[in-house]
Amino acid sequence: MSTAERASTGGSEPPDQPAATGGTRGFIGYAGWRPVLLALAIGAAGGLSFFFLRMPLAWMMGAGVACTIAAMSGARIGVPNKLRQVMLVVLGVLLGSGFSPDMLQQMPRWLVTMAVLIVATLVSGSLIYALLRRIGGYEANTAYFCAMPGGLNEMITLGTAYGANERVIALMHAVRILAVVLTIPVWYRLMYGTMSSVFQAGSRATDLTLGDVAILTACGVVGAFTARRARMPAAMMFGPMLLSGVIHLTGVTASRPPGELVALAQVVIGSAIGCRFVGAVLRKVMRDIGYGLVSALLLIMLAVAFAWLGHKLTDLPTDDIILSYAPGGFAEMSLVGLALHADIAMVATHHLFRIFVVVMGGGLLFRTLLAPRLTRIAPPAG
Repeated sequence: MSTAERASTGGSEPPDQPAATGGTRGFIGYAGWRPVLLALAIGAAGGLSFFFLRMPLAWMMGAGVACTIAAMSGARIGVPNKLRQVMLVVLGVLLGSGFSPDMLQQMPRWLVTMAVLIVATLVSGSLIYALLRRIGGYEANTAYFCAMPGGLNEMITLGTAYGANERVIALMHAVRILAVVLTIPVWYRLMYGTMSSVFQAGSRATDLTLGDVAILTACGVVGAFTARRARMPAAMMFGPMLLSGVIHLTGVTASRPPGELVALAQVVIGSAIGCRFVGAVLRKVMRDIGYGLVSALLLIMLAVAFAWLGHKLTDLPTDDIILSYAPGGFAEMSLVGLALHADIAMVATHHLFRIFVVVMGGGLLFRTLLAPRLTRIAPPAG
């Protein structure tokens, strides 16, 4: 029986054989130093190729595409969750360095766009649920947690707790994130020629003093530790971003993490996206991938429509609102916003707010509205 078949039937996997989009022993994909080195090598090669092709967000997009292809081809690749978390800290410090005093003047208008975001989340989640349930024929609990545009890990955790099919949830959310990351930057590049080099976003290593390094490191360590203790969502990235933002707003430093480190962080994040597809046999998961792509495209179109509404209500830039509403991951969309010169604070804050709303409200809605109607909770047959 194949990995995908065992996962779809709820069977357990051998310790070195991760189920589709799953992982083993703290890894995304395969565990061990050889899968990690292979994943990073493939990711770096993909990132370098996209960099030479002058693609936007080259290092993350290239790594994601290359590792997705490798994973779907059966390569034994993996990325440690702890390494990904360390790189999220680096990106959080970088994003915080983009905060400016102008954001303080814009924040009252963010309350309006956040209110619109709540409506957008309810509408998009309901439409995708109807699509997966009525047309796709998925079990109600699985369709529900696939439809919620929250964080991938959060939706897997909640869905598994309520008896949904973990493999299908992970696969559809991985497809959603990959589709959004590949679609939106390319669209802006083709339409407006917008692009940015990661080496422009970061500092040159030779320009950093020991004092700068100490301050940036403290932002990462203290911010991550504090956010985790406070149990904030996306703590490893949000905590450093918030503390770095305060430090930069108050003028303590104007330095940023070196571009080379940021490129490495993007390779790790992109490789982790690709490793989500480890164990997925293409011919056996085509249906799930197909519905994942359709769902992603619908979510993008709804994000654009509600962004237009948010712009009319607040007069904030439509492009910034689109990136704030786009159904990608918190880390991924923050990086897309950085590459496209958007208001980083706005984009990151809205995505964090969306995750909070979905995680806090999604489970409550399921318990009060959907769960009572289910006569039994079991994974779909396949």
